[in-house]
Amino acid sequence: MDDFKKKPQQRKGFWRGFLTGAVVIALAGGLFSQARATGFFGLTETNVLSDPRHQEKLKTLEGMIDKYYLEEKEEEELAEGIYTGLIYGLDDPYSRYYTAEEFEEAMKETQGSYVGIGALMSQSKDGVVTINECYEGSTAKEAGVQAGDLLLKVDGQDVQEMELTQIVALIREKEDQTVLLTIERDGKEQEIPVPVSEVELTYVTGEMLQDQTGYVKITEFADVSYKQYEKVMETLKEQGMKRLIIDLRDNPGGLMTSVCDILNEILPKGLIVYTEDKYGNREEEWADGENSFDYPLAVLVNENSASASEIFAGAVKDYQVGTLVGTTTYGKGIVQETRQLEDGSAIKLTTAKYYTPNGNNIHEVGIQPDVVSELSEEAREQAELTKEDTQLQKAIEILLADPKG
Repeated sequence: MDDFKKKPQQRKGFWRGFLTGAVVIALAGGLFSQARATGFFGLTETNVLSDPRHQEKLKTLEGMIDKYYLEEKEEEELAEGIYTGLIYGLDDPYSRYYTAEEFEEAMKETQGSYVGIGALMSQSKDGVVTINECYEGSTAKEAGVQAGDLLLKVDGQDVQEMELTQIVALIREKEDQTVLLTIERDGKEQEIPVPVSEVELTYVTGEMLQDQTGYVKITEFADVSYKQYEKVMETLKEQGMKRLIIDLRDNPGGLMTSVCDILNEILPKGLIVYTEDKYGNREEEWADGENSFDYPLAVLVNENSASASEIFAGAVKDYQVGTLVGTTTYGKGIVQETRQLEDGSAIKLTTAKYYTPNGNNIHEVGIQPDVVSELSEEAREQAELTKEDTQLQKAIEILLADPKG
């Protein structure tokens, strides 16, 4: 359950934390398998690349490159371009090809952790590297790095002429060691030693709102999301929570396994979601009904709540265990499966449709909330929860009126 609206693209100069490779998109379906069979997944001789016309055309194109292209060609990069183009030819915004390096980073992102210092940085067109954010509890924040700092050097090496990918690699080489960052703050240079370690990304946060109303924000369904959800819920229960709001606004999705684990804590015994592939094969995910969830529940959704978020919203709506508040969701009712090849590269392909417990496929339709509520313009400009957040206030109003609350 993952990327939406546009084909995956690299955004040069903007990275989430200290990652390498391409900008990572959360991988879908929770299915990761190895392609270890002889050849490419046992393809027959009737595929595109076995056609002599296409083989000849590729030879012609490479011949023209050799004859006319100004720079030196890189054989491996040309080959990667062929693989990328083959998947691009499906005209499916959710299918893509990963180089070995890209797939390695994609897996780290999906697992919710990476090696680094826990900072978000960007690079301008003229090469200036800025620290945009230091994550709570990160080694960068604890060492004194601040948002707005300009990164000048890493271990004495000037980074202003380097790409962000190179800077990332330079930092990651110091895993379990300390890297010396030279930063500029308020026009003055200073050196800050920062330990490089495993960083866990935070996807689930929570707080207690008015009238003992718990609030949980899930930004993505990664491997660590369930564990983080459990921890947040435990804290809210200890604080005397009587009702709960789960915020899935702008959540693009993630892993099916993750969203089903969380739903298993909420739903009665029964079907959570099922998928069907092009051969009619059906796979089901079930809630065991062994968990007690007695809180009045509201779930916030919007037009950017997609994929795994819609599995969540669809199950809550079908079982009527909570009230959906907000605007119609994105409408991604398909599943991607990622398979890794022997050389470390991988492909992600759309392989199935998914259906809510009542048998609804919401692809390109979305899920209509029980209570439609538009977000005010004032709230759109606020980074934190405020009284101007009309959708949140509507959810609180609904829960306070619930006789079970």
